[in-house]
Amino acid sequence: MAVQLGARGFDVVITARTTAEGQAREHSSTVTRSDTRPLPGSLRETMAAVEATGARCMALPADLLDRASLGALAARIEERWGAVGVLVNNGRYVGPGQLDHIVDTPIEILDRHLEANVMGALVLIQALVPGMLANGGGRVINITSPAGFENPPAAAGQGGWGLGYAMSKAAFGRIAGVLDVELGDRGIVAVNVHPGFVPTERMKLEAEHFGFDLSTGDNPDMAAVAVAWLASDPGAVALRGATVHAADLCRDHNLLQV
Repeated sequence: MAVQLGARGFDVVITARTTAEGQAREHSSTVTRSDTRPLPGSLRETMAAVEATGARCMALPADLLDRASLGALAARIEERWGAVGVLVNNGRYVGPGQLDHIVDTPIEILDRHLEANVMGALVLIQALVPGMLANGGGRVINITSPAGFENPPAAAGQGGWGLGYAMSKAAFGRIAGVLDVELGDRGIVAVNVHPGFVPTERMKLEAEHFGFDLSTGDNPDMAAVAVAWLASDPGAVALRGATVHAADLCRDHNLLQV
């Protein structure tokens, strides 16, 4: 998504916890075991990819579980580059509780899901939307999931997902619609994007253990191109407050042919 936005001419700010390749963090989806194997991807690598498009890129580390870091992130962006025009909320909680059963998941871990997946996004929205309004408008694009409104196909660990992910995505999925009702007439275009089932590097490490079939996964380019279109095209205004499927948007507008 960051690369596609850069290719569209945006100056891009990226944030994550991992600044350099090889940093190890706990990313197991269950409380029953630990997994700290380093995952590919980092702020440095992504910044280089964005800058290769000719765009400016600023990489600022932050943690969705640390509200102070998010507030500092927003302040730093506006201090250096001014008001943000587009906010893409794509980060989420990574760690135990995603694929555990309800009775096996400590309540404090469910709190982390809600903090990272819902409250973290709201901290950024509250910090950055006033600047959008002062400039006449802006766009908030939230990457959501059908886990927020559909029952899992199986129990967590057997091809389905746990309550932490589902309930936090359900709450997160309501933000765009409320934003639209409150601020749509003042130029804020808020949209949910369902990216499909995208087999990430992390999911590939855990697929066999948790019963996921990644052979039918969606191309991540579809979500990236869809987000770039929603961030820049005037036609996105017609989708205010809606939830759109990235693959359908790409097909309807021939976006992957561009």
